[in-house]
Amino acid sequence: MFIFDSSIGKKFIQSISGAFLIIFLLLHATINFFSVVDSCRGKFGVVAADDQLFSPGDGLFKIGCDFMSTTMISVMVPILALGFIIHIVYGIWLTLNNYKARGGYKRYEVCSRAATDSWSSKNMAVLGIVILGFIAFHLCHFWAKMQLPEMFGVGTYENNPYILLTTVFGKWYVLALYIVWFIAIWFHLTHGFWSMFQTLGWNGANWLKRLKVIGIIVATIIVLAFITVGVNAYCEAQALLA
Repeated sequence: MFIFDSSIGKKFIQSISGAFLIIFLLLHATINFFSVVDSCRGKFGVVAADDQLFSPGDGLFKIGCDFMSTTMISVMVPILALGFIIHIVYGIWLTLNNYKARGGYKRYEVCSRAATDSWSSKNMAVLGIVILGFIAFHLCHFWAKMQLPEMFGVGTYENNPYILLTTVFGKWYVLALYIVWFIAIWFHLTHGFWSMFQTLGWNGANWLKRLKVIGIIVATIIVLAFITVGVNAYCEAQALLA
């Protein structure tokens, strides 16, 4: 098929799956940032004694996590996550094929010289591998304690998301590792955002410049939100120990 055999078709798959990644990260960053809002309101760690969803006694972050458990989101998140996984797996497959075909390490093909003008564009495969490794690290900390028990009955379910935040980010070296991961995501997104639109045909000189700026803004908002969440959770953890 054309979409699987041609370089444009392969890039199209990466672009569409990359859009799923951006939507997934925006949703994830927004929900997590509610924990920072809770700290500002003095409600960090506030969870009602009952197990009801959207309890009036819950903090905003807990309500956000409850929202992620609703039917609509429970259906949407796996779809977004699937696009995320396709983007990662297909990107690795493309990189390995190009490595084999060209007899050495080179990035996957780009459709113009514009794609070669940044460090991130030249190291998308390396960034992808770093990000993939940390995803496994992240899943063990959060997904395995909340979604996995809830969806499949495996493991012990943690109903208090604040405890997970302070337990994970309460260690400075874990926070440092996460920040490295977030920075890798920033570099990946700054190139991937405009490259996605370029593949879909928005490759005029004026639009390309605008998309690069928009990409930097979007990537910065997402990554700063995640870093702020981590630093805030670390501070809350230290306050509990004081």
